[in-house]
Amino acid sequence: MSLRSKWFNVLLIIGLLSFLIYKENTTVGVTRYEIMSDKIPDSYDKFSIVQISDLHDAEFGENHLEVVNRVKMITPQAIFITGDFIDSNRYNLEKSLILIQELQFVAPIYYVTGNHEVATEDMDNIKGALAELGVRVLSNEADVITLFPGSSIAIGGIDDPLASDLEDDEAVKKSIEQAFKNIPDEMFKVLLSHRPERFDEYAEARIDVTFSGHAHGGQFRMPGVGGLVSPGQGWFPKYSSGVHEKNDSRLVVSRGLGNSIIPVRLFNQPEIVVVTLRKTE
Repeated sequence: MSLRSKWFNVLLIIGLLSFLIYKENTTVGVTRYEIMSDKIPDSYDKFSIVQISDLHDAEFGENHLEVVNRVKMITPQAIFITGDFIDSNRYNLEKSLILIQELQFVAPIYYVTGNHEVATEDMDNIKGALAELGVRVLSNEADVITLFPGSSIAIGGIDDPLASDLEDDEAVKKSIEQAFKNIPDEMFKVLLSHRPERFDEYAEARIDVTFSGHAHGGQFRMPGVGGLVSPGQGWFPKYSSGVHEKNDSRLVVSRGLGNSIIPVRLFNQPEIVVVTLRKTE
């Protein structure tokens, strides 16, 4: 093979790899899970939740059409946004709100802050803009949702611990206690909290299922290894994707949609998570 042919093959391989990485980072997958519990009321059996996390100002088509169309096809009963919807390094609230504007009529939206919202030092403005669009911003509080009389679940959310002067573990414990202080122990409890690495605190608080993001799927996912690195957990993170269980508590970790400091993903497609609640006997 001539030198010219060798260089052609090298450039061809580089071009193909670049195209595959580009496609992987700009197309959105859908990942589905079921959460089963005998605490789920009968009327919430098959209740469908879409989770969106860590957009970081990424764009998926004009007005996020790819994400919007996928969510509409799922027809969820609720949409959870678990933080870092904006990116503090390129903060543009108006741009970030476009997806919310497109989704606000699909299903009720529940939102909690991530570390990037806190880092903007513009939390009040962010929360106010979301509230004007009908988004329920959960700030260390919980709502009791009743589909039928006597049939309720609690949906709570906490601020990212970066907003607190306490150590992360103490901030999370205090925030959960405040959020669920008026919720009966026997009620099925759902928590939105940005950080998966605080699963010990969620399980200790006897949360039935927590929705988190933050880990970006470990950024680079390797066969047989999983995620390589994530904020808050460092190398080979334990909680970077999927559903995890501790005692009777479950943790759903979204790989998210966008990127922040590391601008590219590898073997780690951006995802929308769909969780269906299932009643067990």
